[in-house]
Amino acid sequence: MMLVESDFLNAGILIVDDQASNVSLLEQLLHETGYTRVDSTMNPREVFALHRKNCYDLILLDLQMPGMDGFQVMEGLKTNDADGYLPVLVITAQPGHKLRALQAGAKDFISKPFDLVEAKTRIHNMLEVRLLYKKIENYSKLLEQTVQERTAELRESEARYRSLTELASDWYWEQDENMKFTKVSGPVLEMLGIQVDGLADDAGNAQLPNMVSGWNEAERALLQATIAARQPFLDFVFSRVNPDGSQQKFQVSGEPMFTQSCRFIGYRGIGVELTAKR
Repeated sequence: MMLVESDFLNAGILIVDDQASNVSLLEQLLHETGYTRVDSTMNPREVFALHRKNCYDLILLDLQMPGMDGFQVMEGLKTNDADGYLPVLVITAQPGHKLRALQAGAKDFISKPFDLVEAKTRIHNMLEVRLLYKKIENYSKLLEQTVQERTAELRESEARYRSLTELASDWYWEQDENMKFTKVSGPVLEMLGIQVDGLADDAGNAQLPNMVSGWNEAERALLQATIAARQPFLDFVFSRVNPDGSQQKFQVSGEPMFTQSCRFIGYRGIGVELTAKR
């Protein structure tokens, strides 16, 4: 994740110092370097409203100010829920304040009197961290939005698929990895005269006609072999002779389902009663 020079020069910077000479010096330093979005205030109470409005990438904050010092300003900035990162670089002439400022949340410091080369370097380095943080945050939001959109598309696609299969067949079915039926739609229960949780035998073998007598055993064995081999099947026909001597024929198509890591998770398919269609 790279930054270009324009990212730095277009970054928003706020100077907060009660001394006009310090403000002027920092403004001159930043403008000569090429920074284009530089604001300043000599009133520390204005910082909160300015930051909420402009979301600065860097706040150059003097610690020693009348009315409200820099430590109080930092505490107030922490209440900004829209920004979990405190972009403050403190300005101090007191060596003893440096550690306290860092503990209060400041990311770095500039000592008075200013060393211009050091000040430029610290400003650039802190902006680099800040801008990378923002890029990562924006990327995470974009990734989350993309996942939500893709999930919605998949759900819509699945709903459309099921709707089409239900229109094109008498029933739609799904099995889990143990070959137990988990979903059945359409009149399959009435046609087969069995319950969904009874569509597999005690050994977990998958076949529709296990719970009702009269099924063609050769067809049953062939269907089971296909499923055991995790192979798809298309328009497979099996039949049943009812107690009254009448015959029913059914046609099913199915395919195995796998995860992205190729783990088998079951079957899904459609079926129709050919007897009724004729």
